[in-house]
Amino acid sequence: MTSSATPARERAHQLLAPGTQLHGFTVERDETIDELDADAYVMRHTSSGARLLYLACEDENKSFAIGFKTPPADDTGVFHILEHSVLNGSAKFPVKEPFVDLIKTSMQTFLNAMTYPDKTIYPVASTNEQDLLNLMDVYMDAVLNPAIYSKRAIFEQEGWHLELDEADAAEQASDTADDTPGLRYNGVVFNEMKGALSDPTDVLDNEIMRQLYPDTAYRFESGGNPRAIPTLTYENFLNTHARHYNLANSYIVLYGDMDADRVLAFLDDRYLSDDALAAARAFKREAGTLVENPGDPNPLELQAPVVCEYDSITMNTTPENAQVGMAYVLGHALDRKRVIAADVLFDALLGSNEAPVKKAILAAGLGGNVMSYTDAACLQPYELIVLQGAKPGVAREFRQVIEDECRRLVENGIPRDRLEAVLSSEEYALRQRDYGVADGVAITCDLLSTWLYDDDAATSALTYGPIYAELRRELDGPYFENLLRELVLESKHSALVDLIPHDADDQAEDPEAAELAALCANMSDADLKAVADNVAALRAVQEAEDTPEARATLPRLHVSDIGPARPEPALTLDTTSPLPCLKHDIPTHRLAYFMAYFDLTHVSYAELPYVSILARLMKQLGTTCRSASELDSYIGSNLGFLAFAPEVMAQPNWKLARPVMTVAAGALTEKIEHLASIPAEVWGKTVFDDIDRIREVLTQMRIGMEQGFITSGHQAALARAWSYVSPAGMVSESISGVDFYQFLRDLLDHFDERADDLVEKLRDLQARIFTSTDTVVSFTGTDEDYERFWNAAGSLGLEPRLAAAKELYVPMPQPKREAFIIPSDICYVAKAADPRAMGLAMDGSWSVAATVLSYDYLWNEIRVKGGAYGCGFRAVADRQLCFYTYRDPAIDPSIERIAGAGTWLSTFEPDPLSFEGFIVSSVASHDAPLKPYALTRRQNIEFFTKRPVNWRDELRDGMLATTPDKLRALGETISRVAEEAPLCVFGGREVIERSHAGLNAVDLLG
Repeated sequence: MTSSATPARERAHQLLAPGTQLHGFTVERDETIDELDADAYVMRHTSSGARLLYLACEDENKSFAIGFKTPPADDTGVFHILEHSVLNGSAKFPVKEPFVDLIKTSMQTFLNAMTYPDKTIYPVASTNEQDLLNLMDVYMDAVLNPAIYSKRAIFEQEGWHLELDEADAAEQASDTADDTPGLRYNGVVFNEMKGALSDPTDVLDNEIMRQLYPDTAYRFESGGNPRAIPTLTYENFLNTHARHYNLANSYIVLYGDMDADRVLAFLDDRYLSDDALAAARAFKREAGTLVENPGDPNPLELQAPVVCEYDSITMNTTPENAQVGMAYVLGHALDRKRVIAADVLFDALLGSNEAPVKKAILAAGLGGNVMSYTDAACLQPYELIVLQGAKPGVAREFRQVIEDECRRLVENGIPRDRLEAVLSSEEYALRQRDYGVADGVAITCDLLSTWLYDDDAATSALTYGPIYAELRRELDGPYFENLLRELVLESKHSALVDLIPHDADDQAEDPEAAELAALCANMSDADLKAVADNVAALRAVQEAEDTPEARATLPRLHVSDIGPARPEPALTLDTTSPLPCLKHDIPTHRLAYFMAYFDLTHVSYAELPYVSILARLMKQLGTTCRSASELDSYIGSNLGFLAFAPEVMAQPNWKLARPVMTVAAGALTEKIEHLASIPAEVWGKTVFDDIDRIREVLTQMRIGMEQGFITSGHQAALARAWSYVSPAGMVSESISGVDFYQFLRDLLDHFDERADDLVEKLRDLQARIFTSTDTVVSFTGTDEDYERFWNAAGSLGLEPRLAAAKELYVPMPQPKREAFIIPSDICYVAKAADPRAMGLAMDGSWSVAATVLSYDYLWNEIRVKGGAYGCGFRAVADRQLCFYTYRDPAIDPSIERIAGAGTWLSTFEPDPLSFEGFIVSSVASHDAPLKPYALTRRQNIEFFTKRPVNWRDELRDGMLATTPDKLRALGETISRVAEEAPLCVFGGREVIERSHAGLNAVDLLG
């Protein structure tokens, strides 16, 4: 291996030559990973059998992860419950929730755990090496020596337990119960999966996997099916942990600029050595739950080819959520060229409305939208093509259309411009390396898509550069046509599944309700009292405070470990360029970003929904220069991305809102001339004469919004609650929220009679919006690229606005106390307020208060006790305060607990170390590094929202100056916020009907 002479890589190169034995590890091989500017070292720990891969590179955002191969053997979700449960205390750290303590007190840039269909991963990341070691310490002890062996309550809290309905529980406690008590299941994972399986796409995907892999672990729901979760016993829970959470079944990944000698010594001394393993066994033996000879891990085997010609499942959801899925197995995960080529191929065929297979399906009129994705994170990757908003009885025709169009493409050839566009987009993404999370975390998840299946494939998923180069050469031959023939036309491993909605009223009885009723009928009074007593005991465990001795075991950082704030890259406003330009001095890895902000304050309030439609249609229709299909390929070949979207810039005066049309694009620096010309062509020359395509795109918009209401109801509820108090929130609702959705549905319901007026309105808005008047642009790249951009851009084809301005008069907001009914078994609760409208002054101490409330009071009250999957309190600088819950089983208990937040904060008495941790965590979150595009976006928003130049420094200083007295002083104000902030709920009909909160129910999707 040839290592570049950068400090971190050079240190590793000197320390970890192949054959080296260090701290119990043997370095088996090394390799340069050009795609990541990193060197890989594959090791094995001799005595424990643990595998380890270290990726040495210059990234200061370093990471650690340990993963285990965990193929399920049933639908109980045992591995998902284990993922939650092991982070609830351990031998070395006997606190209730070290996971939450780390969120509250560390400098982590990522801290979570994930359950996949065949593996469970525990990754952490931090920019501070000592912090990373602290995180590693807690995570390693959690997964190897968890408190689940001594505390059954963890299993009941995170998995499932029985409860009496609240009224019945009170009666049982007073020995005055009537003859008809009610039972219910509760548990964090149980409620999470109720929410997850309210998503039709998840339900369809689960059934697809059952049909594709009927004889393997992939046929089971790894997250857990709520119908099966209550069959999991505590004994099987412990046995499953013992069989799978052992070092011989583990995969450890280190990433970034770190002292490898120090980290490897740490792992060996504390967790991997013979002495450490003996201590772990002693801990479990002392707990009385050591699982002797637990057996081998569950097998993960290949599925012999099987064809499911047709299968149907029913689901309680709205008729609009009818879906059909067609899936094709692509081969083996280790055949990297084939899997990557298939991903490129299906993206070219289905990745946009102009992609030939998607276009053929839409033209056949079988449904409202088509989406597809490649699942490569399994032993036998597959492609799933989903018809959304499917018409009844079209499943077989759907498959026929797919295969007929694929046959035509095999015979006539796949358009090379489409394949070239996808390959170019991939090249851009690989250079950008913007994963949305800490790089090391995303890379760990990727590399386990091969390493899990072959010890010799630790880096196979990372060395993709040569494969893409080879695929470019394959464009000159029949490779892609032959691959399409094999994968679709000659497939021997595929499945067709029809998801058919039904009305809940069509069923005689809900299966869960029937099961609970039967269980309750067979219970004696003593049995029911035992249930109540068990819940009381669980509540006592949940409410018990950690002892000072237990808290003292946790590793802590101090404020002195944070260091000074990193200087922000410069932002300057260049007024000498053809248009005012925000110029960003940010390193971009040979990429360039362009953004344009077109003022919308001249657009009337009634026209705002049309602006959103205009933005969505950009790129979807042809221009005067190119057809829609030609434009689609042209953009893909020359830009990394191009996006149009209206957004609202909040202003210092809370009564004002400044909406803008944002156009954003990115390109390789060698294609910088396209960064100027393509957006200008789209915004200036799009034609609106394809009425059928317009209807098609709007239908896709509607379907996407409906899916969002179901899967991310907390975001929709927060936005809606915000609109009750903020003019900016009302504008947001008009362009992207419930108001816009209702406008869109009405437009589609009357599309034929409104189509001509719609086209006229779109042309008018296009001419009025895309002008040079009040337009500001943004550029991120080198000085040389900046000069090249403006030489190519000129004035971007923009002229001053000639049309008369209309008045953007935003009505004053009014609380509506709405509860939007969605097809779900859970709910999302939100309350929002504007501190400026309440006359509240805010500083950095509010950010610390948000951390304290979110991860102490609300976490314990709403997640731990209430069983909701998520909850929180946000304090967005001086412009928004809000409470929310996520996948919550009930409305009223959460409202009551939110009401108590201020009182709790008023009596908050943290110990000094814990309080310092809250400050460290808050400041670390504030300082978290951003990728170039995200930093560009943030700086631009700060400019348009008129933030003072030093406002982030002042906010940070306010965090550092926070004291317990300052937080307690906020308690009364937060009580006022909780009382006055308007309420909005998204949730299932039954959950809403059980509430006594006086909500106005709205059947949103009906």
